[in-house]
Amino acid sequence: MNSVVSQSTDVVIVGAGLSGLTAADELTRAGYDVLVVEGRKRVGGRIHKIEIAGVPVDAGATWVAPHHSAVRELVSRLHCELVPQFHDGKGVISFGGKRKTESLTALSPLVSLDIARITSALQKIVDGFSFSAPWEHPDAAELDSMSLGEWLTSKHALEGTRKFMNMFSLVQWGAPVGDVSLFNALRYIKTLGGIEIMLKVEGGDQQDRVLGSAHTLVSRLADTLESRVITGSPVETITTVGDRVTVTTSTHTIDARFVIVTASPVHRSTIEFTPALPAQHHGLARSWRLGALSKAFVAYDRPFWRAEGLSGEGVSDDDTVFLTFDVSPSADGPGIMMVFCDARGFDGYDEDERRRRVMKHLVHLFGESARHVTEYTDFSWGTDTFAPGGPNPAVAPKTWTSYGKFLREPVGLVHWAGTETAEETSGSMNGAVLSGRRAADEVAARLAR
Repeated sequence: MNSVVSQSTDVVIVGAGLSGLTAADELTRAGYDVLVVEGRKRVGGRIHKIEIAGVPVDAGATWVAPHHSAVRELVSRLHCELVPQFHDGKGVISFGGKRKTESLTALSPLVSLDIARITSALQKIVDGFSFSAPWEHPDAAELDSMSLGEWLTSKHALEGTRKFMNMFSLVQWGAPVGDVSLFNALRYIKTLGGIEIMLKVEGGDQQDRVLGSAHTLVSRLADTLESRVITGSPVETITTVGDRVTVTTSTHTIDARFVIVTASPVHRSTIEFTPALPAQHHGLARSWRLGALSKAFVAYDRPFWRAEGLSGEGVSDDDTVFLTFDVSPSADGPGIMMVFCDARGFDGYDEDERRRRVMKHLVHLFGESARHVTEYTDFSWGTDTFAPGGPNPAVAPKTWTSYGKFLREPVGLVHWAGTETAEETSGSMNGAVLSGRRAADEVAARLAR
């Protein structure tokens, strides 16, 4: 039986994702003692690297927008490099099994006009939201009473518009429009800077990637913390007695003055808190469900689509594949296609069937050349064994107005971080960094007193 290591520190941080590592970095540089405890045997959280054809690729968080200044500062400081997302050429669209090769925004004139009408109506509501307390919006109860899908129905959105918005919802929340609160959608659109930015590559949320995968960034940040990061040690209990808090795992007991929990709200419920968290925080953890998003990666000798004048970007209403991007390291190869998959038409199948489904649709989108695969791999966040779900909460109607205000409200000596809690760029790597900074500032202010 392994002995339990007892330690003492100023602050324990639960979770070695980008938010937790950022909080640890900020507090360490301010002169405080910090320990980071991570349940997985790796750092990164929802930033996760896998390999295909010898090339590291992002199974999780991927892109950095031009206005993501917090991530860009970190990239510069840690001597990482950003590379532009490949975007040259025409995209491929397939709705209802009908394939078109053109600009991704060039749907039928009628659908294009209707998408503009719908996104404009959404953006108009978004403009009335505040960053800090969106639940105080005068129409919050009404906006949170329906799903995004129900709102689209009320606006008589065309079928093509609905399919486009469903793809948008799957990418952002890992759930179809019928499963996501309209209020949740509006709040994310607000924090991310608007629908146009969310959809764009150049000048938008998909503009750049970290060379060597986003995991290069978190691993270098973790390296600066050295032995302060403990992995493979899931937190079991957090106990507060007086002005001290004790965090226990199967291998460590850590006494501290404060704790910052960076786990997604739904995963906070896996930790036993003593005293118990207030009822509202239990409600938050129970209802703040995550969506489920999957990615497949397909390797070829070279990115053959480029020679055909295609960008590798594809949008589809297929049951499995709904979005593709070219993440090839160079024009010389290997060619690597990143394929976003709807968990409902993907996760429940074995690898052979998952691969068959992906390949069938890639051939439909990019022609017979897509059959000549050198390697295939995939990753499903919905079936992750440690902390399933992602990329962001697919919060159901009436949840935000019930529990949103408790997302980052401290409970005694316990503070909260994580990209969900960020007021700006929530759901992105930039939001994770900002949330880590904010939680570190909160705790540092209390430590100073």
